[in-house]
Amino acid sequence: MPRFSVIVPAYKVQAYLQEALDSVLCQSYPDLELIAVDDASPDACGQIIDEYAARDPRITPVHLARNAGLGPARNAGLSRATGDYLIFLDGDDTLAPGALQAVADRLKATGSPDVLVYDYARTFWTGETTRNRLAHRLGEDGPASFRIADRPALLGMLMVVWNKAYRREFVEREGLVFPPGFYEDTPWTYPALLAAESVAVLDRVCVHYRQRRSGSIRTTPSRAHLDVFDQYDRVFAHLASRPELDRWRPVLHRRMAEHFCAVYADPHRLPRAARPEFFRRAALSLRRYRVAVRSDAQPLSLSRTDRLRHALMRFGLRRTYGLLSGLRALGTRLGRSALGGLRGLRETALRCHYRIQRLLPLRPDLAVFSAYWHGGYACNPAAIEAKLRELAPGTRTAWICDPAHAATLPKETAALRPGSPAYWTALARATYLITNVNFDRALVKRPGQVLLQTQHGTPLKRVGLDLQDRPAATPTTDFAGLLRGADQWDYLLSGNRHSTLVWEKALPSSYTTLEYGYPRNDVFHRAAPSDVLELRERLGIPAGSTVILYAPTHRDYRRSRPEHLDFERVLRDLGPRFTILARTHLTYADTPPTWERHPRLLDVTAHPSVEELCLASDALVTDYSSLMFDYAALDRPIVIHADDWEAYEASRGTYFDLRAFPPGAIARTEDELVDIFATGHWQGSRSAQLRAAFRARFCTYDDGHAAERVVRHVFLGQTTPIPPITPLEDRHPTPARPGHSSPTGHSSPAGV
Repeated sequence: MPRFSVIVPAYKVQAYLQEALDSVLCQSYPDLELIAVDDASPDACGQIIDEYAARDPRITPVHLARNAGLGPARNAGLSRATGDYLIFLDGDDTLAPGALQAVADRLKATGSPDVLVYDYARTFWTGETTRNRLAHRLGEDGPASFRIADRPALLGMLMVVWNKAYRREFVEREGLVFPPGFYEDTPWTYPALLAAESVAVLDRVCVHYRQRRSGSIRTTPSRAHLDVFDQYDRVFAHLASRPELDRWRPVLHRRMAEHFCAVYADPHRLPRAARPEFFRRAALSLRRYRVAVRSDAQPLSLSRTDRLRHALMRFGLRRTYGLLSGLRALGTRLGRSALGGLRGLRETALRCHYRIQRLLPLRPDLAVFSAYWHGGYACNPAAIEAKLRELAPGTRTAWICDPAHAATLPKETAALRPGSPAYWTALARATYLITNVNFDRALVKRPGQVLLQTQHGTPLKRVGLDLQDRPAATPTTDFAGLLRGADQWDYLLSGNRHSTLVWEKALPSSYTTLEYGYPRNDVFHRAAPSDVLELRERLGIPAGSTVILYAPTHRDYRRSRPEHLDFERVLRDLGPRFTILARTHLTYADTPPTWERHPRLLDVTAHPSVEELCLASDALVTDYSSLMFDYAALDRPIVIHADDWEAYEASRGTYFDLRAFPPGAIARTEDELVDIFATGHWQGSRSAQLRAAFRARFCTYDDGHAAERVVRHVFLGQTTPIPPITPLEDRHPTPARPGHSSPTGHSSPAGV
């Protein structure tokens, strides 16, 4: 018995079917059967299915004698399914890489629920990919499994069959089958969710929902769209047969009204001649199934506009409905125009101001810095700014940041609020521009201006042009814009040769690469042991405690905060001598953690300096964060917790297999992680050997003098005496505790 039965119906999808079948058969989780149903397709679908079945015994080909439609085709697959769970995939859609492994893991973690709901992304024929806008409803916080009454908002999501996994025994017990006609998902999904004794969610894109330019049901005008009324008749007949579900009638009535309005509003579905009939039948259905809201009914949430729209449709007032829709669209356009006009006046004034400022001479003594999208004083730009004031005290510095971060700046550095006149003046007049992300796209770089791009980490995951085949993993698909930004760089700062090769290929341009190391890591060689003691005391770390800095990166394939560790269990098993500093990635900084409070668990997400946290810790536990490359410069133990490598690599892509070249011990499960620390393997000789090889490759230039090299070259125009690179064996990073040698045997001086 396989774990999954994946049912793929096919009709006139020959251009997409091979991709759909490959997406199933190439899953990293192999315990499956694929039931491919040829719905008497007139094209080559049947032949493609037979060719695949001849090559892979996991495929069961099914050929229907006549075209029956999507519902009956799925039923034909259902009758042959033997798996624990049923998964449906349309013949023009695809499973995301690693999806079945993620589903299997979530099913295990939630106790084998009747239904598991997962997320999807729309993939457009233009190449654009967008995630479901209601993905936030799939947050995994709260009970692992639940009844739909505990999370009724799930009924407001797209009611399709292919974004869920169903326990086969549950489907057979409930007698669920698909009806004929369009919108066949409707009388399946509502009864399934209402009947399920346990429902769970998976906050991960598992399906790529293809948005075809033509040929799909949604883009083909047809009277078959009138089938939606028969399907809702089946839904309410199901409710009538089960009195215990009567309290759901108001909710389903509202969802039916929304569905009718959506179909009627879509110009690609209904032929013009069928629109009056559709509206008339919609009014009849809405009146027939309307009931008074009971005291135990599930809560409704409707805007005034929605209530009015539904009421007009229920009473059959088609002309009034059309007039309201037209007025609303007109009002929206006028409102946007008015708001846009006010914004336009301000933007026009600022553009004029910026143009005038660009006519004035550059200020050779002014340097403007920024970091992390208008964040505070941090990272490589902060280390360079501090060294610039030390070596060139006559230089004026300014920092672009939101007002909330202004308090992090040194008193000698002026704060610039993004978008203000002073901001545009500084961008126009400053000779030096330094950032670890990107400046405003409206920046016009003047002759004589020098732009230094410092970056903010060594790339393990793909970046720049290397993300062109993974649009869902990048915040923008404007690769031309990325290249225009790179064309403005005069210098790109690199921490190692690996970074140099990656950046010059992923963002090619004529900039000069400075292989000087990362200035933010200078403190690892220049801090005194007394500084480490002071940091540990300020953070509230118990004296003598072994401190683990836990700093995972974000996941491109999910939105909610991932909770990879059971901190209470880990701390209990490790015992009282361990303390964990937990630092959430800034992507999830606004989401409160779900872990229980513990005296030896310190949430340091809001701490302004990750470099200070590194200095205060004895070891780093991370997954795929670029912090590992910086931490290696400290020559302290690193443990990799790679519990979802396949999913991470499939969604984002990486430049090398971290498991084959790690900076220390690797844990694939929480049990392995605990064992690594409990047995002392984290600081053993094998871990030290792995770290030494990792340092030799990625810490080539991080010797404590990177900021000085940058300032002397970029700002002072010196090629000599730039401090030469200190050989790796002669470096003495700050130890974790005074009197302790680094794991490779180097002792640190009392201070530098």
